[in-house]
Order: sequence, then structure tokens, then C-alpha cells
Amino acid sequence: MLPFSAIDSSLEKLSGENTLSLDFYKYLCQKIGNEDEVKVRRLTYIIDDLGISSTTVTEITSGSKGEGLQLKGSDLDLMFIDPSFKVYESESDFVPQSSKCILLLMKTEDTHPCFTQLHLVNNHDLTVDHGKRIKNSFLGRKLSSELYRLNCMEDITIVDGMMKIHGPCISTTTETIDTAWCLKCDKWISQAKPWIIRPRRTWPPLDLISKIISCGVLFVPIGYKGSSNEILQWRMSISVAEKCLIFAFNHTQLLCYALLKIMIKDIVEKQEDLKNLLCSYFVKTLMFWMLEESDPSIWRPDKIITCFMACLKRLNILCRIFNIIALFYSQ
Repeated sequence: MLPFSAIDSSLEKLSGENTLSLDFYKYLCQKIGNEDEVKVRRLTYIIDDLGISSTTVTEITSGSKGEGLQLKGSDLDLMFIDPSFKVYESESDFVPQSSKCILLLMKTEDTHPCFTQLHLVNNHDLTVDHGKRIKNSFLGRKLSSELYRLNCMEDITIVDGMMKIHGPCISTTTETIDTAWCLKCDKWISQAKPWIIRPRRTWPPLDLISKIISCGVLFVPIGYKGSSNEILQWRMSISVAEKCLIFAFNHTQLLCYALLKIMIKDIVEKQEDLKNLLCSYFVKTLMFWMLEESDPSIWRPDKIITCFMACLKRLNILCRIFNIIALFYSQ
């Protein structure tokens, strides 16, 4: 049994760490935003999305700003769901469309994981009632992600000539706004079903999982780099699910997430030998894993330093794995 002096010393040290964490938490709230400020930011973009979505097009604000963060250098990421198309994983899932919607079927046999080709259903005639932009995006009966992206860009340049291709997005030349036109499958696809049933502690809760499943999956116009049929591939996107999960973060978790993003932007990206090693998407995925595996009760203001250091430790392990993989493929 520890002597009382040792117990008193441990309690004093713990109390000091807790006080330091609380001070750090308050500082981060001043610099990154408190809970109320984050709620207002999110509500602002939600209202904006709803205003656009009252038309035929659905808008989804994503990225840091859509998540409620106003970080230095953050751009505005906008996703628009193209109402001209509806994607299905299987012919048995087809739902009769009252509108003149083009039905597309996923084909994943010749693609990398998380990518698919999109084919016209057998009975669809593309020569009838469809605009030039849509017709020119097909190669035979396959919808080309590259042609689709280029044709979308031509439509936008009528309004603003200062645009360029940036991955699956059409961006301003200053890269302050990224716009991605995407297609939607209303059902949760089979490739993502393991996420629903995999072992986890208490996060995310079952009601949130059900909500995410109901949102379906998006497809953004970009193929697997270097693939022989890259221009025909579309990347599966769960951006809506990710946004729902981040909205479920408590404020301590959100601040840890923001700190990791700041570290990538202001430290890692400025080191030439580390540049492009990590991206904000890795940080987002890291946070999801950390929350699934940890006790929710530890994520509180007086433990924020401990939580952040745990995130850094996990990130360090990931970096070592990436380096090992890179060495393996370079030999």
C-alpha cells in the first residue's frame, strides 16, 4: 500500500494536470471557438444549404467550415447532388422514377476498393430529353467521371472564368472554394456495411448509426489514380456520414480534432521532408477510431491534454506504418 505522502503527491500532481488542462481548454475555446460559437457557425451553413436545397439541387457544405470550425487557411467545400441521376447497387433495388432521372448501376468488378463504374441501365435511351452536358459525359453506356467533371466545369465558367480542376472538385484559382458535383445512391451500399456491425464500445450510438445509414452514399467524379480505366471510375464518398459523426463530437473532442488539423497545416506541411505525408482526412479517420475505442467519460475539459497526447501517440504509430509501407514499395 502507498504511504499517505505518496498518495498526497499523486493527487497534487493530478490536480495540477487537471488545472493545466482546464486552462488550455479555455484558451482553445477563445482561439478556435466555444460551444455556442460552433453551433452558430453550423446553423449558418445548414440554413444556407437548406436555401439552395429548396430548388432541384441539394447542397451540402463540408470541410472544416461545414463542421463548425473557422481555421486559418480553411477553404469552403461545397457538394451538389446532381438531380439528373440516381445510382443503384443492384437492379433489384430500382425504384420507378416519376421524373426524367437517369438510372445508373454500380459495377465494381474491375475497380479498386472504394471505387466503382456507373453504367446506364439496359432500357435507358440517352438520346431522348437530356442536355448536351449529360450526353457528352458518357463513353458508350458508361458515365465517365473525367468527362462529367470537365462538362460541369464548362457550365460554371460561363459565370466565373477563374476555375480549375482540383481532384474531384472544381476550384477557384485561389483554392478558397472547392465545388464537387456528385451523384447519390439512397441506400447504404454493401462495401460499407461492415462499419455498421463492427465491434465498438459505445460510440457512435445506435440511433446515430441508423441516421447515417438512411443518408445513403455519394459518388464523386474521380477515379483511382493510375488505373487503366481511371476516367470511368467514381469514388464512393461518405461525407454526409462523416459530417454527422463530427456533429456528434463533444466540445473536447472537437477541439482535439481542430488541434490535429492545425498541427498538420502549420507544422507538418511546412517541413519539406514531411510535406504530403499526412492530410486532414487521416486526422478525421484517426478521431473516429479513437472515439470508437475509448471510454467517452475521458473526453472532458480537464483531460484535454491527456486526450490530445493520446491522439498524437496514435498518429505517430500510423506515421511509422506509412513509412514502412513506403520503404517496402520503394525497394
